[in-house]
Amino acid sequence: MVGALRRWPPLAVWAFGAVAVIVLALAAGFGLRTMLDNRGGSSGSGVAGHAAPSTSLAGEVIVLDPGHNGGNSSASAAINRQVPAGGISKECDTVGAQTEAGYPEHSFTFDLAQRTAQILRARGAVVRLTRTTDTGVGPCIDERAKIANDLGANAVVSIHADGGPATGRGFHVIAPALSPDRANAAILSSSTRLATTLRTAFGQATGQPLADYLGQQGMTIRSDLGGLNLSRVPKVFLECGNMRNPTDAGELVDPAWRARAATGLADGISSFLRTQPAPRR
Repeated sequence: MVGALRRWPPLAVWAFGAVAVIVLALAAGFGLRTMLDNRGGSSGSGVAGHAAPSTSLAGEVIVLDPGHNGGNSSASAAINRQVPAGGISKECDTVGAQTEAGYPEHSFTFDLAQRTAQILRARGAVVRLTRTTDTGVGPCIDERAKIANDLGANAVVSIHADGGPATGRGFHVIAPALSPDRANAAILSSSTRLATTLRTAFGQATGQPLADYLGQQGMTIRSDLGGLNLSRVPKVFLECGNMRNPTDAGELVDPAWRARAATGLADGISSFLRTQPAPRR
């Protein structure tokens, strides 16, 4: 081949070389495009480099329970009345905690619940909040539990922020122990799995440390919370941080941090539901 080219006129040799370069470039480009398409980066997907999610939350029913309410502080008679709480009696509801600067727990929990609901709905889940405003009273703890029970929810998270000692930092998850009336026995195992999965996802998303002032490794097990005692579906409480601690409080009031917290909460619920055995029909 090389000997034959030497006998061609210089212009013909140049033209042959140019054509060869173009052919090689086209072949290389085609090979690169094929490789990218095989890796899920085809422009036909509408989002270059991102494959469609392999799982969704279609058909899952999730209840988010933002703790307390904005009108509780002016309705002491209503929220202090005793209601059934699974073999014991408890107050209908409480006012909740607040930061030293006055940012209230009820506002934090409502904001985080709305953010989380938006993410979960985008993933295909049906999401119900136990309250739809931040200006009302209650609902009582037994009513909150009934909402999720009546819906047959696949997962429930009651969202809170603690009012612990100012020197204590971090978040923790509360899972149910056997209630005094022993009626929540069927959800103990699944609720513990939800708590463990949520603890991991929330910590990863927020960078928030595990609580250093109560529980063990960011987990507490309780039988004195009516919301857990009365639940007949998997349920946990998430205490997202300590409102009395200056460092935690600085994060809880930050909308950017709450956005990360919503992602962590949604991811924890999603991971739990994707590994939860299907219920028997």
